[in-house]
Amino acid sequence: MSHGHSHGGGSCCHGDAHEEPPERRGQAWSLYLRIDLERLECLNERREGSGALVFRAWEDRGDRQKYRPWFCDGSHSSQTEPFVESDDDEELLFNIPFTGNVKLKGIIVMGEDDDTHPSEMRLFKNIPHMSFDNVAREPDQMFSLNRDVTGELEYPTKIARFSNVHHLSIHFSKNFGAETTKIFYIGLRGEWTEPHRHEVTICNYEAAANPADHKIDQIRPQTHFIS
Repeated sequence: MSHGHSHGGGSCCHGDAHEEPPERRGQAWSLYLRIDLERLECLNERREGSGALVFRAWEDRGDRQKYRPWFCDGSHSSQTEPFVESDDDEELLFNIPFTGNVKLKGIIVMGEDDDTHPSEMRLFKNIPHMSFDNVAREPDQMFSLNRDVTGELEYPTKIARFSNVHHLSIHFSKNFGAETTKIFYIGLRGEWTEPHRHEVTICNYEAAANPADHKIDQIRPQTHFIS
């Protein structure tokens, strides 16, 4: 696999599947298991719920006929192929909440070998409920994408910038010229940690003593006069 560079976003992509066995690489791309699916959003998807289908095991990235849904509630989709296609235009926007804190290290984007493949990817961190109204803002990182039909090209992130991510927005703003964009797989590589829980400390404070609650027999001195 070739080693390509993309200078549009100042980032490079690596095709390095031969450097480690498939089972180890599959484990590296397991952050999809840490996505809060109930709150995941894909804006401008043609079929409702299809955006969630592209997040799956790395070893299943090419399984277009052997579709295995993994919704939390056990429900199944009528869609037979796990891909998402845009609706009104070529843009797609994913809002991806995680179940903890993520150090995001790399992303894979797999599509068709045609003009429906996305050509630009923009990343935003920790902006819940992002919409197309605010995608014009400066992204935390941007990539110019190459066509990838095998799910081998990795786009490494700036780890220092993506070291504490609890929500990731991915904006696919362009493709190679088609009216719609189609994505078959998105891989996320990195580390996950449980969210920090603030312990609630209950302190019992003793109120100031109330004299009425603690009656003390007062001894009154008596003075005797001897006449």
